Amino acid sequence: MDVVEHGGSAPAAARPAGLSFDGHGAARRVEGKGGVAVSTPASAGRGAVRADLEQVFRTAYPRVVAVAARVLGFRDGAEDVAQEVFLTFGRSSVPAGEALGWLSVAAAHTALNHLRSGRRRASREEAAGDGGGGVCPDVADAVVTLDERRRVRVALARLPRRQAVALVLRHSGLSYAEVAAALDLSVGSVGTVVRRAESALRKELNRHASSD
Repeated sequence: MDVVEHGGSAPAAARPAGLSFDGHGAARRVEGKGGVAVSTPASAGRGAVRADLEQVFRTAYPRVVAVAARVLGFRDGAEDVAQEVFLTFGRSSVPAGEALGWLSVAAAHTALNHLRSGRRRASREEAAGDGGGGVCPDVADAVVTLDERRRVRVALARLPRRQAVALVLRHSGLSYAEVAAALDLSVGSVGTVVRRAESALRKELNRHASSD
């Protein structure tokens, strides 16, 4: 799987649409697109946004984007996935101690859903492959690289969901222990699951290549 550069802290502009935080870190109600309210104060009860959302967001945002980018291959799409995931998390009752694992798995699942639906993938990959409109020193190499990335993502989308998520999490830099905790596996079984996923991915790539 190819590497996508990412990292850094969560920028204010990347906060989930419709969420804002006051000076004490509490979520407050703001209007979303089309004037639709998408969140309420943490103390409001029904529809409330959890009080620890900003703290979790600042801590987990880089990893969530990294996981999504590993699947999608472009940062803009990964940030869209992160917004979806944090909006869902903000209304959830996931224990704070399990937040990072839950968010990582949710990012992988959501990104895979985007990948399988093909939303915006082709146009974004073409833009990434174009290098922002600059002159490419070797067009043939650029086309081959872009095609290989597409083939890997098509094959990834065909894997059983659990295998695909395990593979994405491991290749996003999570330790065996973190993958095990996120997927409710024993640490000793993570390597086996990842190896099987890699083998299945290679088979899908070969199958696709032989049918061309």
